[in-house]
Amino acid sequence: MGVATKPSVLFVYYSYTKQTLKVVETMATVLRERGSDVALAGIEFTDPRYADRFKEFPMPHPYIELFGMIPPELFRTKGKIRIPDTVTEREYDFVCIASPTWWLSTNVPIRSFLESETAGRVLRGKRFAVAVICRRYWKHNMKTVRRLATELGGIFTDDIHFCYEGGQIRSLLSLCSYLGSGIYRNRYLGVKIPPTNLQEYHLEAAKKFANGLADRLFGEHGSRAMAAVG
Repeated sequence: MGVATKPSVLFVYYSYTKQTLKVVETMATVLRERGSDVALAGIEFTDPRYADRFKEFPMPHPYIELFGMIPPELFRTKGKIRIPDTVTEREYDFVCIASPTWWLSTNVPIRSFLESETAGRVLRGKRFAVAVICRRYWKHNMKTVRRLATELGGIFTDDIHFCYEGGQIRSLLSLCSYLGSGIYRNRYLGVKIPPTNLQEYHLEAAKKFANGLADRLFGEHGSRAMAAVG
C-alpha cells in the first residue's frame, strides 16, 4: 500500500513594501490549513545598478527612485538576483508566482527569475498560478508572467490581481506619500488621498483564491492517493 504525501506548493515572489508578501503569507496560511506543504521563496534584487534604490524603507527620494526604474522597465532589462535555495532543494507539485507591477509591467526581479535556467527547472511540467499586486495596472504584468512561465514549460492554472484604491493620479500620490514616509496620510501635497496598499478585502479575496487552489490540489492529491492504494 502506497503512502500518500501532502501536495507541495512553492510561492516565488518579490516584495519591497511587503504588500506582495502579505498576499503570499495569506494564501500560504490557507494552503497549509488545507494540508499542503508550502514553501516561500522571496527573490532578492542584488543588481548593483538598481539595488541601492530598494535597500531602505521609507525611500529618501521616492520620485527619483521610482522614475529611475522606468528605463530598465521599458527596455526589459534583466537584473542580477539571488534565488533562495528553497526553490531548488526539492520538486514541487504547484508553483504560485506573485509579482508586483512596476511601470505597467512585470518588475525586474521577477522577470529576471522567469528568464533564468532555475525557473525552467522548477516550472517545467508543473502547474502554476499568478498573483499580481499593483497600484493600477495589472494586465500586462499578468500576461508577461503567464507567457514567460508557459514558455518554460509551466501549465497555467489560474490568476488573480489586487489593485489599490483611487484613480490614476490620487493613487500615485498615495503611494509616493507612503513610500517617502512609511505612514498613511489623509492628505498629501494639499490633496485628499485614498488609502494605499492592500486593504482587508484584498486579503479576503486572497483567502478565497487560495481555497480554490486547494480544491484543485486536493482533487489531484486524492486521485493519486487512490491510485497508490489501488
